[in-house]
Amino acid sequence: MSQTVTSTEANAEFRQGLLFGLAAYGMWGFLPAYYKLTDTVPADLVVSHRILWSVLFVGLFLYSRGRWQEVREVFRQPKVLMGLTASATFIAVNWLTFVWAISNNHVLDISLGYFINPLVSILVGLFVLREKLTTWQGISVGVAAIAVVLQAILAGGLPWVSLVLAFSFAGYGYVRKVTPVKATPGLFVETLVLFPLAAGYMLLSLSWGVDAMVLNDPPVLLALVGTGIVTALPLICFSSAARRLPLFMLGLMQYMAPSMHFLMAIYIWGEPLDPTKLMTFGMIWAALVVFTYDSWRRYRS
Repeated sequence: MSQTVTSTEANAEFRQGLLFGLAAYGMWGFLPAYYKLTDTVPADLVVSHRILWSVLFVGLFLYSRGRWQEVREVFRQPKVLMGLTASATFIAVNWLTFVWAISNNHVLDISLGYFINPLVSILVGLFVLREKLTTWQGISVGVAAIAVVLQAILAGGLPWVSLVLAFSFAGYGYVRKVTPVKATPGLFVETLVLFPLAAGYMLLSLSWGVDAMVLNDPPVLLALVGTGIVTALPLICFSSAARRLPLFMLGLMQYMAPSMHFLMAIYIWGEPLDPTKLMTFGMIWAALVVFTYDSWRRYRS
């Protein structure tokens, strides 16, 4: 009887984890569509708003859940605070590039960047954590590198938006991996670290006569306020999924968001998919098939 109850509870936990994971990656997948609502505002101001409103909404969430002690603990540990300062730098670069790319119709480059990201994370593990590459990982990274070089040669330049997004997010992931703090308190401290810069930049913009608060356009202002929610909510769902699902399944689900970016870029916003870019995507997808096969094989063993 107890085994049946345990099995039922485990299945329920798995289903909940699956729903939380789908919700998290689904919301991340729709982020470009959300930020199209704010594309009349310069990217630096959009990111400033995202930081300010994230501090508010994430702080309220932690307070309502009685988790304020976790935030206090971070400030009692200088090494943890230094780690979150470093991760805040990575995520600020990532956010700024992401928003700029959306407002300048480079959503395909965003998609490519997040498809490349798992392969860049392998390189971080190789060079920073001194991890050993498996044969299949080496093949997948090699195919991805060739794809980027070929695009640089044939298209006359590196896909810098994709690379900045991939490397900044991989760097962010590495720092958060080695920094002992939970996801939501960590995000709050990161945005709190960035808060003075964001607030100072907005005040400076106001002194230049820029409508940094976008008070003359209430719908856009409402969308900017909502950036705090669309930043916090997917992360909260992801944290809930990560506690309930195996890492291999989370790894598979991470392709949802860039796939949604890819489809929306082509079929909604009509971004051109020239032969060179299609070749790059094809090679990256092939590399990810190899990478996923290797992950599945090691998970089974």
